[in-house]
Amino acid sequence: MIEEAQLLLSHCSVLLNDVVKWLNPSRGGQFLDCTFGGGGHSEALLQANEKNFVYAIDCDPSAKQRAQKLSLTYSNFRFYQVNFSEVGCLRMPPLDGIVMDLGVSSFQLDDESRGFSFKYHSPLDMRMDNGHGITAADFLYKASERELITAVRDYGEEEHWKKIISVILDNRKSPDMKYADSFAKIISGCIPKKKGQKIHPATKTFQGIRIFINDELGSLETALPILFDKLAVGGRLAVISFHSLEDKIVKKFFNQMAGKAIDKFDSQPQQNRVSYANILTKKPITSDETEVGCNPRSRSAKLRILEKTRSILD
Repeated sequence: MIEEAQLLLSHCSVLLNDVVKWLNPSRGGQFLDCTFGGGGHSEALLQANEKNFVYAIDCDPSAKQRAQKLSLTYSNFRFYQVNFSEVGCLRMPPLDGIVMDLGVSSFQLDDESRGFSFKYHSPLDMRMDNGHGITAADFLYKASERELITAVRDYGEEEHWKKIISVILDNRKSPDMKYADSFAKIISGCIPKKKGQKIHPATKTFQGIRIFINDELGSLETALPILFDKLAVGGRLAVISFHSLEDKIVKKFFNQMAGKAIDKFDSQPQQNRVSYANILTKKPITSDETEVGCNPRSRSAKLRILEKTRSILD
């Protein structure tokens, strides 16, 4: 059993060494992994000090199965199947460190049945929790033009959004719209091919639809203040983002907690600001060539660290 658990958790967790360095779990304490996935971050926190206690959450039912295997090895580990936006309903002591690894996990991408990847002829699902919510296929069939614009143009940041939305509306009753690989081909067929293009033409559209149906940005905005409240003074929040819109939300929240202007449009006088935290990463930490070679997904990863200096309630 232990060997099986170790095999499942041997995947490359993004920016693992940097997370461990900045959260410093070797000092001992209480930690939370907000996006359990394959359990790499949780296991590293547990291994750093035998006295550590690690809570982990993930809304994906398959993550719960992997967490059960980790529980066989560590008694000081607890898993809850909830979205991180719902973490406020969980009782836990003040936390010394929290890690969030946003976006889709490698386990979800590699699972042919989940519909996250256009490599497979699988039902176009894309739900993080595949027991609840609307599938991507149903979204494409029912979505209004405004919702499609939000998903493809705004969340996917796709420059050819007009052509893609037009094709979606023209083909929404086609059986090909129900499967990941055939839907990707429909998108590829309407976008001009660029010489030397490295990413698949459907990548941004898939990303935008996934973000929309899972309300990923809304969940992140809800979760950040709740997580900050759960930190002990001196505790650290580490967030790994893969998308510019995610990183923008994280950066704004960190600036707000540190008593800084949240963006260039924030004209509030400095004397009216209150600082509750220090930003420990002036620029986001990114993966080096070695890590990108191990895990190509890490190429777009950005890690930001915030340290709590006082409670908002003080």
